[in-house]
Amino acid sequence: MRKGLLIASLLLLSASLAEAAQAVGKEVVCAAGLKIFSAIAIGCGFGIGIAAFGTGLGMGHAINAALQGTARNPEAGGRIMTTMIIGLALIESLCIYALVVAMILLFVHPAIAPAVKALGGH
Repeated sequence: MRKGLLIASLLLLSASLAEAAQAVGKEVVCAAGLKIFSAIAIGCGFGIGIAAFGTGLGMGHAINAALQGTARNPEAGGRIMTTMIIGLALIESLCIYALVVAMILLFVHPAIAPAVKALGGH
């Protein structure tokens, strides 16, 4: 509940800053764009860090369980390893999804254009 409320308030803040950036002069637009860009960059850094931490924990638990299963029943080692590798690939895809979302936020968000112009970009 608290996490959902925090995410919703951050999205509302981001949307309100984007509206404010479009309604005022060029200097204020650049400042608001830089604020939005910095907030997005910090959020993406935290998001990727949390995703990497979570997938690392998941992979560690999967490998631990596979090793214990193989130790208890060595004949099933091949099937256990195959299942473990498929599971690890699915777990890793979650971190890749977080990376894709972060890249979309960093490079496709409409409020990025004023920030890029303010930083001297085209």
